[in-house]
Amino acid sequence: MSGYTEEKEMNNRTDSKTAVLKSLSKTPTGIQGLDEITGGGLPKGRPTLVCGGAGCGKTVLAIEFLVRGIERFDENGAFITFEETADELTENTASLGFDLKALTHDKRLSLKQLYYEPVNDVETGDYDLSGLFAQIGSAIDSVKAQRVVIDGIETLFSYFSREQIVRAELKRLFRWLKEKGVTAIVTCEAGPGQQITRRGIEEYISDCVIFLSQRVQDQISIRRLHIIKYRGSVHGANEYPFLLTEKGFSVLPVTSIGLEYEALTERMLTGIEGLDRMFEGKGYFKGSGILISGTAGTGKSTFAACFAAANCRRGARTLYFSFEESAPQIVRNMQSIGMDLAPFVEKGLLKFDAVRPTLHGLEMHLLNMNRLIQDFAPDAVILDPISNLTTVGSLPDVKLMFLRILDTLKKANITCLCTDLTNGGRAIEATDVGVSSIMDTWILLQNHPRDRRRERSVYILKSRGMSHSNEMHSFEMKNDGIHIQPSSE
Repeated sequence: MSGYTEEKEMNNRTDSKTAVLKSLSKTPTGIQGLDEITGGGLPKGRPTLVCGGAGCGKTVLAIEFLVRGIERFDENGAFITFEETADELTENTASLGFDLKALTHDKRLSLKQLYYEPVNDVETGDYDLSGLFAQIGSAIDSVKAQRVVIDGIETLFSYFSREQIVRAELKRLFRWLKEKGVTAIVTCEAGPGQQITRRGIEEYISDCVIFLSQRVQDQISIRRLHIIKYRGSVHGANEYPFLLTEKGFSVLPVTSIGLEYEALTERMLTGIEGLDRMFEGKGYFKGSGILISGTAGTGKSTFAACFAAANCRRGARTLYFSFEESAPQIVRNMQSIGMDLAPFVEKGLLKFDAVRPTLHGLEMHLLNMNRLIQDFAPDAVILDPISNLTTVGSLPDVKLMFLRILDTLKKANITCLCTDLTNGGRAIEATDVGVSSIMDTWILLQNHPRDRRRERSVYILKSRGMSHSNEMHSFEMKNDGIHIQPSSE
């Protein structure tokens, strides 16, 4: 009986905790990726502390929170600053596409710069921020703001050295914001060393704390976002890459979408007749992931281009990411096997995006690729070769980036074909990036010296869900295409 009572009480506690988590109201930020990792947004009607070093993006995140609130959720905003003037803020954020002047003219946004200089003996006498609260309240009421930003809170408390005063007044400020019923972002600078904030106490009295960091690694700037805590809510606890671009603040998807995508049975021809025969004459599964690996000169890019052409011939769209050759060079090279890709480009069926990996860090590459995929809406995507990305990121980072892309494409039923350059003198059934295990189909291309000439071969290492040839076939690249020898020869 006692055990039953304890179990029942434990279940009641669990149900109560679950109810609290489900009932926590959130305000969506409208910022790409941030709502995903916060489980829906920031705590509604509560202040969130955003801290970090100079130039890490605190103000950009805060101002975008207000602008997206106005544009997407019809919630007016108020921006309170102790440093920048309204004109400076308007000018600085114009490059992000934010027209703060228009929003203030339409009474949707209030921009307020506050000046506060306490008297010399403030720490020995009564300390009252009522006058300051009145100014903030006036800015909020002037536009009936539901979202509020207080930017640079450390400026307000920089005059005071006594920790108990700072703690007491921060608590009072946060409590006052809660009583106003607004969802607020309060920004502050990071402290020295491992200290999250300058005072080291702000984070302890906040319900939600977001830390932004910026560092340079291998001469490439890297930005990370970390949710230190989020009371009453499940949230992502890892470090998440983010970018500041001409379109604002973007937190990149850092976890896979999941394994909930469809498993299509529709097939797509490879563009090479002999290779189709190796796949029962039907080709790849639509929406699958295909890897073509091999050493230099084995024909990986040519196999990829053949697939692109086949996809375009049936009226489908192909997005080709090249990390090694320019688009004109690819078009020219494919003419050597009798393939003309130019008409597909002119018709808008084939789009090239050719950049050196060293142009950006991995995060920027991922963001640009996601944007192009969304804008172009392709049926198939080619990455040639993914191994080149290791020049701007570690192998684990490149693999994680590719996993994010692959899951995004599979979720949208977009076929992904990528090539991978392998180094000689190592096991042939291995890739430098290490993505073979997550691919549905893996094709290996090889060179074999024979009778003073080079002979190429193709072999299907695996192809999930379909019968396929398990023999190694030789092939030649001629002026009328790729010719794969049947197994009977």
